[in-house]
Amino acid sequence: MANLTDHMGRPIVAVTGIGVVTSLGVGKADNWAALTSGKSGIHPITRFPVDHLNTRISGMVDFLPSSSRGASPLTYELAETAAQEAVSEAGLDSSEFGGPLFLASPPVELDWADRFSLYNSDKQDAGAERLLRVARALKELDVFETTQFGSIADRLADRFGTRGLPITLSTACASGATAIQLGVEAIRRGECDKALSIGADGSATAEALIRFSLLSALSTHNDIPEKASKPFSKDRDGFVLAEGSGALVLESLEAALARGATILGIMRGCGEKADDFHRTRSKPDGSPAIAAVRAALADAGLGEDEIDYVNAHGTSTPENDKMEHLSLSTVFGERIGSMPISSNKSMIGHTLSAAGAVEAAFSLMTMRESVIPPTINYDNPDPAIVLDVVPNSKRNAEVGTVLSNSFGFGGQNTCLVMAREPV
Repeated sequence: MANLTDHMGRPIVAVTGIGVVTSLGVGKADNWAALTSGKSGIHPITRFPVDHLNTRISGMVDFLPSSSRGASPLTYELAETAAQEAVSEAGLDSSEFGGPLFLASPPVELDWADRFSLYNSDKQDAGAERLLRVARALKELDVFETTQFGSIADRLADRFGTRGLPITLSTACASGATAIQLGVEAIRRGECDKALSIGADGSATAEALIRFSLLSALSTHNDIPEKASKPFSKDRDGFVLAEGSGALVLESLEAALARGATILGIMRGCGEKADDFHRTRSKPDGSPAIAAVRAALADAGLGEDEIDYVNAHGTSTPENDKMEHLSLSTVFGERIGSMPISSNKSMIGHTLSAAGAVEAAFSLMTMRESVIPPTINYDNPDPAIVLDVVPNSKRNAEVGTVLSNSFGFGGQNTCLVMAREPV
C-alpha cells in the first residue's frame, strides 16, 4: 500500500491526466513524437504582415479553428483542447469535473479585428473619439467579455463543470507553473480531492511581437526559423514568441487510487520566490532563482543529489540562460556538469503564460517514457555555460525525478519537482 501523505504529513498529489497543444501539434502523442525526434515548430509568421519588423518568425499555433480569430478566442480553444485531453485521460466526466479550476492566461486586450469592426461601424469623428463613442453605445456583451481577464476561465468552468470560483492568474513566464502550484496547494490543504490546472496562451499578436522586440528579447534569426531558438549556445540571440497550452488533472493520491485511476506521476514540490530587481531583468546574482530551486527541493523533501533531470527554463536569451546556469550551478555544485538539463523551448519556442504547464507535461512524459528530449541547435557551445544540455538528439534514460524551472519577467520564479512514482 502506497503511503498517502508526504514528509510533511500532507496529502500526496498525483497527476492522472495530461493534455498538450503546441506549434508541433495537438495532443501528447504528436507532440512527444516531434519533440523526441528534435523537430522544430518554429516557422515564418503568416497571421499578420511582418514588413519592416526585425522578427518575422514564431511558434504560433496556426492550425486551430480559432487561430485567426484573435488572442482571446485562441487562448480559450487552446485551454479547452488541452483540458479535454487531460480530463479524458483521467477518466473523469468532462462536463462535471467537480473540482476547482486554476487557469494561467495572458493579459487581455481588445483584438484588432474587434477594434476595426467597431471603428468601421460609424462615420462620425475620427481616431479614439469615434472608437470610444461607438463602444459606449454597444448593447451586446460579446466584445466586452473578450476584454475581461476572467472570462476565459468562466467559460471553461461552465464547459467542464468545475467547482467554485475559477482562478485566473498571470505571473508572466511562470504562470503555467503557478497554476499547477495552486492546484497542488488546494489539494494539500484538503479543500478538494482533485483540481484542473491549465496554462494557455494564444497571444502571439503583432503588439506582443513589437513589445518584445523593443526589449531586444526576440531572436532575429529569420532565414532558418527552425534554427532560431538555441538555448545555452554562444550565439543565442533571443527567444522565439510562441503559443500553446498544457493541462494537468491533479488528484490526491488517496482519491486517485480509490477510483482505480492510472497514476501518471507525482507532484513532489513547488517553490516560488519574487525578485525585486527590475521589471524585466533578473537579479544579476541569481539569488531569487536559487532560492526558488531550493524551496522546491525542500518542499519535495529531496536533496540536491536526488534530482535526475532538469527541464530548463532555457529561453535562449543571453541573460536568462546565463542566470539559469548560475542558479543551477550554485544549487547542484559539481554535479551540474553531468546532470542532463534540456530545453523544450529550442523546439516549441517560448509559450509565455503556458510554458510552465507545457513543460511540466513534457517532464512527466520524460519520466513515463524514459526518454529525455534534446536541446536542438546546440552547435556552438557557450564556454561560460558548461552543461549537459542533451545536445541535438534525444537520450534514453531512467528518470525518476525532474526539476522544471520557470523564471518569469518581473522576477516571478516558480520551480516544480515531479516524481515518477509515489515514495
